[in-house]
Amino acid sequence: MSSFLATADTGTAATAPAADTLKNDGWFPDVELGALREQMKIDGNVTDARLRPAALDAMASCNAELRSWQVKQLAAGYAELAAVPAPQLGGESTHVIRYRRAVFNLVRADLTEQYRGLDTTKSGGQKAEELEATIGEARRNVRIALADIRGIRRTTVELI
Repeated sequence: MSSFLATADTGTAATAPAADTLKNDGWFPDVELGALREQMKIDGNVTDARLRPAALDAMASCNAELRSWQVKQLAAGYAELAAVPAPQLGGESTHVIRYRRAVFNLVRADLTEQYRGLDTTKSGGQKAEELEATIGEARRNVRIALADIRGIRRTTVELI
C-alpha cells in the first residue's frame, strides 16, 4: 500500500497576501475586497491578482461617472461622500451603500464577461448565454445605484 504526503516547502518565501482594502481617492469610500467577494459570491476561481485590477477599474469608472456631481458636492462643502446629506441605514449613508453597490456590481459584470468564454464546449456555450442575464442585471444595478446617488429619476423605455 502506498500513500502520498504533501508537506510545505519551507525553503521558499511566502507571497504576501493582497491588500484587503483598496484605497480610493479620499472623497469616495475605500473598497474592501473581502466584502466584495462575499457580497458578489466571487469564489477562489478569481484570484486576488485578477480581482484587484477589476475592482480598481470599477472604482475609477464609478468615480468618473460621478465626477460632475462630486464637484457640486465639494463646492457645497462636503469633504467626502459620507458627509453628503442622505438617509442613514444601518448606521451608514445610503450614498456610500449605493456607491459600494455600483462598484461591486461593475466588478461582477466585468469578471463574469471575462470568465464566461473559458469553456468552448456546447454546454459551455449554453452556460455563456445564461450568464448574459447575470451580466445585464449587474450592469442594470450599477446604473440604478449611480442614478440614485445623483438623484436622477430612473426611466425604462422600450420600443414597441
